[in-house]
Amino acid sequence: MPRSKRARVVHETKTAKKSHKEQTRRLYANIRECVEKYDHLFVFGVDNMRNTYLKDVRTEFADSRLFFGKTKVMAVALGQTPESEADTNLHKLTPFLSGAVGLLFTSRDAESVTNYFDSFRPSDFARAGTVSTRSFSIPNGMVYSRAGEIPASQDEPVSHTIEPELRKLGVPTRLVKGKVMLELTGGQEEFPICREGETLDSRQTTLLKMFGVTSAEFHVSLKAYWTRSSGEVKILEKEAGGMEVDGQ
Repeated sequence: MPRSKRARVVHETKTAKKSHKEQTRRLYANIRECVEKYDHLFVFGVDNMRNTYLKDVRTEFADSRLFFGKTKVMAVALGQTPESEADTNLHKLTPFLSGAVGLLFTSRDAESVTNYFDSFRPSDFARAGTVSTRSFSIPNGMVYSRAGEIPASQDEPVSHTIEPELRKLGVPTRLVKGKVMLELTGGQEEFPICREGETLDSRQTTLLKMFGVTSAEFHVSLKAYWTRSSGEVKILEKEAGGMEVDGQ
């Protein structure tokens, strides 16, 4: 028996998916519009990308406009040659639009912008593949929640429930009367987890997070900026870098 069409549910909230070409055109148009609206344009990269901290940046610059998009589209929107540029000397920014970078349009004083990003460097837990900014080891004996990062009198022993996980991650621990103990041989005083400058793997980052150790730094690095009134481009960092994500 054929299915009745009377009971068919029609979703009135369904919207058509935006095409790639439409998103590209929108990004291009928005950048062109901002060139005429704001006093300064900064090219920046992001080290150790965290959405939480990017939200903080967006909140701080609510009176400005940030773009993360395809670098080729952003370069075309600004202009790659003097003949195609949206305004005077904007083509001089396009060499910095490679890799993972974004654009910040703002009418704030340029010095206040650079001062903000110089001081905005929150610490966070590292991800696998990042370079450690510090060394960390677990002291021999009873294992504490912060593993010697703070005085033992202010710390507390780790729960016995995580001891199997520590052993699984390569830490030679065992339970002694319900307490997690690290018992090293050969006169070792501590068990190394990572060294400063070392590229971290997933095992190391898991252990660092377990002990509340932040060894990565979120940082927005300003590459160069352009001033609309003078058409001047000032280089702040010679090497371009950063991250490429969806445009807005």
